[in-house]
Amino acid sequence: MLTWSQLIAPLTGVLLTLTGTGTPSLVWAEEPISIQKILEEARVYHLRHVTMRGTARDVQPLAPYTVPNGDRCYGAYLFRLEEDETTIPVAVLGICGRPLVRDPDIEDGDRIEVSATIQAPSHGGYYLSFKGLKVVTDEEGVVQAIADRILPLLE
Repeated sequence: MLTWSQLIAPLTGVLLTLTGTGTPSLVWAEEPISIQKILEEARVYHLRHVTMRGTARDVQPLAPYTVPNGDRCYGAYLFRLEEDETTIPVAVLGICGRPLVRDPDIEDGDRIEVSATIQAPSHGGYYLSFKGLKVVTDEEGVVQAIADRILPLLE
């Protein structure tokens, strides 16, 4: 008879989640990618979803902004994610349509894991903006991440 660990061992890197129907579903866990690799291969990572780890630096709350449909968005902020002295700028989008006061979820110096979409517009020709997909008109070497999940790293 197989033990529990023998059954689970082949599923390393897989998470068991429940779907909306309450039935289990397998999801592959994403391995973190180094910031250096993302910056070196910006064209490859453009508009791809990645997981990164590092230290939050220069956390800056942003003023509310308006999206094209007229909704105001609140609670957005920016920071740099630092890993081995290499950094990438990260944006956390606001919550739109509901006026609220929301402080950043992180503080300068926090060790975190960030899931984000990489934007490297001058490396791929297009980028995501509040107005949808846009063509880049300049040759700046901009690479940034748009975060959709931030978790503390427990060390």
